[in-house]
Amino acid sequence: MNQLPTRVDAVVVGAGLAGLAAARQIKSRGRSVIVIEAQDGVGGRVRTDKVDGFLLDRGFQVLLTAYPELKTQIDMSALDLKMFSSGALVMRDGKPSVVTDPFREPKRAAATVFAPIGSLTDKLRVAALRWRVMHRNEDKILNSADISTVVALRGLGFSTKMIDRFFRPLFGGIQLDPELRTSRRMFEIIFKYLSEGQSALPTNGMSAIPEQMAKHLGAENIFLNTRVTNIEPGFVSTANARIETKAVVVATDQPSASELLRTTEITSRVAGCVYFSADTPPTHEKFVVLDGTGQGPVLNAAVLSNIAPSYAPPGKHLIVAALPGIITGDLEAMSRDQLRTWWGPQVDSWSHIKTYRITHAGPEQLPPFDPKQKVSLGNGMFVCGDHRDTGSIQGALYSGRRCGEAVLASLA
Repeated sequence: MNQLPTRVDAVVVGAGLAGLAAARQIKSRGRSVIVIEAQDGVGGRVRTDKVDGFLLDRGFQVLLTAYPELKTQIDMSALDLKMFSSGALVMRDGKPSVVTDPFREPKRAAATVFAPIGSLTDKLRVAALRWRVMHRNEDKILNSADISTVVALRGLGFSTKMIDRFFRPLFGGIQLDPELRTSRRMFEIIFKYLSEGQSALPTNGMSAIPEQMAKHLGAENIFLNTRVTNIEPGFVSTANARIETKAVVVATDQPSASELLRTTEITSRVAGCVYFSADTPPTHEKFVVLDGTGQGPVLNAAVLSNIAPSYAPPGKHLIVAALPGIITGDLEAMSRDQLRTWWGPQVDSWSHIKTYRITHAGPEQLPPFDPKQKVSLGNGMFVCGDHRDTGSIQGALYSGRRCGEAVLASLA
């Protein structure tokens, strides 16, 4: 293990996406920078565990290929992305209904029209909403009048059936918000990215993203299994070292950042996630599977091995069940009970692999939502993370990059 330096231009606390993005930006201008991480690997919330040949992302996560920061910070071809089908499979009363983007999958447009998730008017309104967000840039969306997602959807004329059977399980899952209280600005940004790009999984799991970033930064600049005990202008302390620095960047999750910086904590979204192994997949589709009842607790699921066969060993299939907002109780039993109503008794033969209870899955972003919080706190102290921008991989990467730029400006 490398020894911590006694002096460096910048110290980044936290090796999640934001911290790695900030550090790479600082290093790109020839400044010395190190990243200190308490965990045993990089990625923060974007980590993948390998269990008996399965790849288990820590929470059901997907990469939206339309995220703008991916073009500047990530070598997308190296991720060897595997794509979900555009649309979703909605389950209700044990029956699947295919809902696709007719602009991408015209052969299934008729099935979408007759899917029992809402009226034809509802579906025409989805098309109108898609057109509108695709023809507005991010700045206009993020500076528009703000209300909650559910109030916005009702205002656009969507029926309760459409909201409960489509928007709630899809966007409630993406934003970890079954009640759809999240800012309309955030909802429209995600809808825009879904419409413009695809949902994907890296062949080697979501951790391939931060691992690629860390490789470019250099292992000699990253110190794992090292907890920061104190920060102050000009210094960062660990249990065994005190580092003099011109800039301190706090890039931990928001609760840890508020503790280190002694600032107000933002409410965190919580999420449960259960992984199962099966010999036979319950569906061969590559869609995200949505709960069409509006009741949950599993809002969405997927057979991940259909999308990326590398997620499961040969002859096995990997199913993930996402329970946004729920981390207490017997999540495995709750998931089986619901998935049994979708796919019958075969669910009882599945093997439980692992359950995740994620206490900080993302920041709560209620209206009015201001997406661009300051990253420079003065006196050489900086902070970044998706809680400073949008609660997403895009937000983490963008926050880290602009924080790195702010550090460089202060060092000039």
